[in-house]
Amino acid sequence: MRRRTLFYFGLLFIAAVGTHLYFFSSSSDSPHLSDWDDVLEEEPSTSLAADPRKRDAIAAAFKHAWSAYERDAMGSDEYHPLSHTGKNLSHTGGIGYTIVDAIDTMLLMDLHQEYSRARDWIRDSLSFDRDGASRCFNTFETTIRVLGGLLSAHHLSSDDMYLKHAVDLADRMLPAFNTATGLPDTSVNLAAHSGIADPGNHISTAEATTLQLEFRDLAQLTKNTDYWYKAEKAMSAVYAARLPSNLAPISMNSNDGSFLQSDIRLGSRGDSYYEYLLKQYLQTDRTEPIYRKMYDDAMQGIHDHLVQKTPKRKLTYIAELFPKGANWRTTWDINHKQDHLVCFLAGSLMLGATTAGARTRGVVSIPPQMNELTKAGQRDWKTGVALLEGCMATHQTATGLSPEIAQFQQSPQQPDRDWHIKGSRPGGPATYDARYMLRPETVESLFLAWRLTGEQKYRNYAWGIFQAIEKHCRLPGGGYATVVDVDTVPVRHDDKQETFFLSETLKYLYLTFTDASVVPLDEYVFNTEAHPLPIFRPSIKPKFTL
Repeated sequence: MRRRTLFYFGLLFIAAVGTHLYFFSSSSDSPHLSDWDDVLEEEPSTSLAADPRKRDAIAAAFKHAWSAYERDAMGSDEYHPLSHTGKNLSHTGGIGYTIVDAIDTMLLMDLHQEYSRARDWIRDSLSFDRDGASRCFNTFETTIRVLGGLLSAHHLSSDDMYLKHAVDLADRMLPAFNTATGLPDTSVNLAAHSGIADPGNHISTAEATTLQLEFRDLAQLTKNTDYWYKAEKAMSAVYAARLPSNLAPISMNSNDGSFLQSDIRLGSRGDSYYEYLLKQYLQTDRTEPIYRKMYDDAMQGIHDHLVQKTPKRKLTYIAELFPKGANWRTTWDINHKQDHLVCFLAGSLMLGATTAGARTRGVVSIPPQMNELTKAGQRDWKTGVALLEGCMATHQTATGLSPEIAQFQQSPQQPDRDWHIKGSRPGGPATYDARYMLRPETVESLFLAWRLTGEQKYRNYAWGIFQAIEKHCRLPGGGYATVVDVDTVPVRHDDKQETFFLSETLKYLYLTFTDASVVPLDEYVFNTEAHPLPIFRPSIKPKFTL
């Protein structure tokens, strides 16, 4: 591509300061490409063509992560890259957490040799006849990672082996839904085919409502209505318990289906409830208006109560609510805290604006024109765009990586930022909030923003995050690890390579640099673990309806 003139370079540099070009300077040691050369060479464009060099660099990063796991811990559920060891969730063997979670990424990246060996392990060694820790596995995590991974691998490969394993797993998990309210038990003993309730009869809202895409997809494939109706019943329980605000506290009573006095947040234990409202509506080709209603109501509640801006730089963020007193269902205190997990909402709002918020189905430009969107769609689009910029602001750290939790208030130590990390300061000491766990939520939103706008800045943001990961999380001996403190360099690492780094973070980064024909958004929805599942017209008649 043509080089820019010095005059144009000066203009670009000034503009870049306003669009967070700090990534490029903080990650200039990338082993793959020169950051500044790419800033100079890339022209603004709404083309959704692939960027092969960056796409392939991300695939190489996946190979670096995977090869270390395969060398040190093949078959183990979890991987610890500093100690070069693996760990299973069961003393009797693994259930494919890492392998099944990552195999659709291999398919998308055309990593044929790695895929072949992973498939061989699933064929020859995968078994769900396992007793877990305390004889149980988490219902939610097993569904999104393993069941979702098997279903996605089946759809992408047309290999029925994956479907066979998915049916086996789902049949072992289905008894967890045999409760009075339909809210599933939090855990399941896979070997015994039985659910195990929480001792206090609590379940997080996200755990109860982030199983539906997977079980409904399996029902459509097998025509077994039990998968559909049992997962669906949990949604009807949440709908019956809804608050006047249409927001969901993070804890429910599994005995009676009521919400417990607990925080309202879009971070841990609440996030994917909101995510799956939109995605369930899209999964069945927008044929179930109940999910559209729940989604619309929830987005109104979010805008009424949670969307905030910082006083100085007007950064958009999503606050939390604490229940207050006897009237806690309607009376709340606000907490200006945002988990990294919340950054999924930026892309979700943009996707919702161009689907549920479109005036005419299928008539939305790239990028969308505001007259193509309803009033609510315009609101959601603008909030999604602004929230994504707010999330990018949390990457203004010594590493270019964002912390696990940000407080959206200034601190004396860093008055130049509109946010801070509670209990931490640059150079240490560091709290849990200061860590970067290889999480995907911001790059997930960047992927969606790129696909929906074609604006180059979103690829620039994604590439900057990738380079920061390469610089600070990549281990010379293989694998990637959690950074303990994003504001301190040189970094210290925690001995964990999360499975979602392979299934989500690197997948979303990779898809940001492919062309738009790879997993098109009008044909697939991604489960909360980034496993793509096809959109379909249901052959099963839902029972949960308006």
